[in-house]
Formats: sequence, structure tokens, C-alpha cells
Amino acid sequence: MLAVRTGLTAMLMPFTLLHPGATSTTPLSVPIRHGADPVLALGRFVSYVPGQAAVTYDPKLVPAGAAAAVAYLPVGEKQANVQLRVSGLLPNRKYGAHVHTNRCGPKPEDAGPHYQHQKDPVTPSTNPKYANPRNEVWLDFTTDARGNGFAQATQDWKFGDRHPHSVIIHTEHTHTGEGHAGTAGARLACVNVDF
Repeated sequence: MLAVRTGLTAMLMPFTLLHPGATSTTPLSVPIRHGADPVLALGRFVSYVPGQAAVTYDPKLVPAGAAAAVAYLPVGEKQANVQLRVSGLLPNRKYGAHVHTNRCGPKPEDAGPHYQHQKDPVTPSTNPKYANPRNEVWLDFTTDARGNGFAQATQDWKFGDRHPHSVIIHTEHTHTGEGHAGTAGARLACVNVDF
């Protein structure tokens, strides 16, 4: 069972995660029209299964059964807000997180690179001109003593013709220096989101 309040007003508030007793791994998402509508995706992390809402690639750092919720909230004509809430991760630990271009797959790299509003012609992108929190969606967080965490990013742009499809959780907060910009260590887990 999913414990989710419906309606735009509820989505704009910090949203609830899956109920602690929930067993469903089906994502809840609202279809969007070119980034115009809100989206909410929920899932519990498990090993990869096709169509899975949330996947853990490293159960030591993102345990099976931990939960994630991702919300995409258009703000006015030109802005968008993305929120990530997690529970059940390791306590008092720093994690990195970013919006990625592809859906979660059996391997961490299947999610593709970070979504960039202005695409870097060089891949992988480590140039701070492109790999920065204004051009990408960075959702780094630090868990509390209970393993819960929250992050949000508001961008001065919306997803246009290219829509991302996932959020990846990484081992560390995101680096910003030349040659390392945008890197955050290994990919630990993935959440499918129909942005």
C-alpha cells in the first residue's frame, strides 16, 4: 500500500514516503505534457528486475527495502523544482544524487550521463561550465541518525524536448573542481522517474 496524499498542494509540501509496512514496488507517476505537469515516483530499493521502480546496486550502502520518493514540480512558466526524499539508508552519511538521462538498468551505467540543460560536447562531462548545479540537477544529501534524507533543486529552466528518466544515488557529495566537476563516486542505486 502506498501512503501518498494526492493533489498539487500536497505535492508542493515535503511529500511522504512509502508507508513503513508497504511492500509495493510499483512506481506512482503522473504522465506529463512536455514538463508542464507534476510527477511523483515512489519505490523501495531491490535488486534489478525489469520494470522495477527503484534498484540498488550496492545493498551495503543502499539496503534492500530502503525507500525513495522523487517529485518534479513545475514552478511558473520558466522554473522547475525536483525533490528527493529517502529513508532506510545508512545513518549520518553523505550521498550524492543527480538526475540522469536514461532509465535504470541491470548495470549502474545503464542510466546514462547526468541530464544537462546545455549539453557538454565532451563525454563524460567534467567541465564546470557544463557540470554544475545550475545546468544539471544535483540532489546531494546527508542522512540523519535514522537514515532519512532530503534534497531539492530549483532550476531556472524546465525539461524541454529531451526528458530525463531517472535519479541516481552516488557514494559521495558532488565535486565541483576542474576535471572532477559533477563526479560523485560510484553509482549505488537508481530510481525510475517519468520526468
